Amino acid sequence: MDMNQAFLETAEKQFLYYKRLGERAMEQLETEQLFQTWNEDTNSIAVIVKHLWGNMRSRWTDVLTTDGEKPWRERDAEFVGDFHTREELLAKWEEGWDCLLGALRSFTPDHMSQIIYIRNEGHTIMEAIMRQLAHYPYHVGQIVHTAKMLKETSWDSLSIPRNGSNTYNEGKFLKPKTRKHFTEDELE
Repeated sequence: MDMNQAFLETAEKQFLYYKRLGERAMEQLETEQLFQTWNEDTNSIAVIVKHLWGNMRSRWTDVLTTDGEKPWRERDAEFVGDFHTREELLAKWEEGWDCLLGALRSFTPDHMSQIIYIRNEGHTIMEAIMRQLAHYPYHVGQIVHTAKMLKETSWDSLSIPRNGSNTYNEGKFLKPKTRKHFTEDELE
């Protein structure tokens, strides 16, 4: 397989993994907890989702022909908590991810070295994807951490449960060696 094609497939799996991680964290909360902040210097999960939505739409709309920082983007407004329902929050979450995944799925291996711009700074498509593969999981991590702090009942682990490493590893090593992406079990 072409290395650029392999990169595109791996990037999509990684993005889908983090999307699902954020969803599994939010599913564990009561609706009002999605809008809760600790103090005026922290963001609610809803605000983090709003920022991701704004960033994804700006970066990935017409990515091959326009700067990734769109003139219509109002980044500062992304940090104002004006989502009011779980449904509204989840609709924006899906809209942002759909924009990203649509752009990603439109790329061919030949696109990987094409230069695009974010705030007038040139990136290859591959560099732009890598930039966002660092940015989006950073914020999904914030969502997960905040959700764990807010959850008032027991937390359903999103990865290997605490004190469960040996059991997890034993299960892995009982299976024959295979070549697959580590996210495949999670995304099935």
